[in-house]
Amino acid sequence: MTLSTLRVALVCFTMLATNTLLYAQFSLTGQLRTRTEVRNGLGNLAPKDSPAAVFTSQRARLTFNYKWDRVTFQTAVQDVRVWGQDAATIDNVDGNRLMVHEAWADITLANSADTTLKFKLIQNLSLKIGRQELVYDDVRLLGNLDWLQQGRRFDAALLKAQHLGWALDLGVGFNQNTDAFGTVGTFYTAGNAPATALSTQNVTLAIPAGFLPTAGRGGAPVLATPLSTNGQNQQFKSFQMAYLARKVNQTKFSALLFKDDFQKYRVDSLGNAAQGYVYGRRYDVTGVNSRLTYGAMLTGQLGNAASPLGKVQWQVFGYGQNGHDRDGLLIRDAYHYGGNVLFQKGPLSFGPGYEVLSGNNANTSKAGETSRFDPLYGTPHRHWGYMDYFYVGTGAPAGGLQDAFVKVKYTANRLTAGLDAHYFALAAPTANRMTDAPAGSLIDPKLGIEYDFVATYALNKLTALELGYSLMNGTNSLEYAKQGTMNQKDKLGTWAYLMINIRPDFFYTKPVAIRP
Repeated sequence: MTLSTLRVALVCFTMLATNTLLYAQFSLTGQLRTRTEVRNGLGNLAPKDSPAAVFTSQRARLTFNYKWDRVTFQTAVQDVRVWGQDAATIDNVDGNRLMVHEAWADITLANSADTTLKFKLIQNLSLKIGRQELVYDDVRLLGNLDWLQQGRRFDAALLKAQHLGWALDLGVGFNQNTDAFGTVGTFYTAGNAPATALSTQNVTLAIPAGFLPTAGRGGAPVLATPLSTNGQNQQFKSFQMAYLARKVNQTKFSALLFKDDFQKYRVDSLGNAAQGYVYGRRYDVTGVNSRLTYGAMLTGQLGNAASPLGKVQWQVFGYGQNGHDRDGLLIRDAYHYGGNVLFQKGPLSFGPGYEVLSGNNANTSKAGETSRFDPLYGTPHRHWGYMDYFYVGTGAPAGGLQDAFVKVKYTANRLTAGLDAHYFALAAPTANRMTDAPAGSLIDPKLGIEYDFVATYALNKLTALELGYSLMNGTNSLEYAKQGTMNQKDKLGTWAYLMINIRPDFFYTKPVAIRP
């Protein structure tokens, strides 16, 4: 496209946008979020005397939204990269991180306020279809994982109903790798599987479609690299969900039923005696492993700013899981529950909380079964410590997690600062299988204490500066539960970051004072 052609296109776009504003709501917003991090024990305790890692990453996102009385359309395009990840001059195989983060439309099927629509049994009914974020409640189980630069999105369809204060969302998703000619069946493997892998003879072998290499040999070892967020070793094949919510005064009730299905697999290998072998999983088995997650949440508020205790916000929740996990293990008595309270008076807020995610009990666990609760597709960074030790790509203890925490926050006009303290412990007895441990011995349940400090300052309407520092004071139990070793890691993990978040609204016009 030549420069003159680009100018004409921009003029036409501006004229179209100006005329469109007369009949519909149109917005174009952007984001440039740059974050520099110093990691020395983020996600897992670092080896003793190891140097810290320092890097800068960024996300550039452009979001277009169009609203008419019966259609809402949105698309978001983003580019995610680490500074220096690409050479200053790139070839054709580079620069492949530009992606469509969202592309969806929400079509109104019923609206009691619209006299031209004859369907009146439901006040509002719409269909939202396409690539979209799923954000529910406090993003504990379903969220957009916005802290991660690449975020999370789903290819899905949602039927959304609202009537007399009730809200009901019914959602479905079905994943497939390709629509290529000659494809048979609906076998599904995550799309970001590696194309090559080193064999047992250190020979690089090409990996065929539908085969995922693992770190071990034989059996069903853990995948060398998680293929999805929250430490998953396989993206779901399909999902079906129902979400029901109702708010009465300052109290909100919500319930979630979520079923996700995972393609079954068989353990296999490829290679030969001369080149060596790559062991892994071949996803060509008919059928799926289905998991069902269900539960409810209550959130509420008491008092107000003028009350003696100020405004009091509270939350309680409980969830369970049954069925089979992505590896085919029978899920037995998996649960997640907790509660918290927050007292806010003026610029200060303070509150404690406690929650549990179940794990496998070394004294009662049986082969082929698991009691580990998986927090689905939420945002662990928001709930279980900013250093991401639990339920992310670095994995989580088989014994589950207890989290007792206290949060303190100060909020002013431009400055917001908060300090969180977490006491982490195993939720179930965990066996000590080190070679020098007595038979039947258990590890200490205490995992460590984490401190998270974050300060955000608004430089202007569009720009915010954020500084964070976190410290994990871990134990040998944390090292063993996460990495299978003892006394080989530095028990003090630290992490610091500085982030600039710029969110321009391209059609925002600064108010101009009118002089008399």
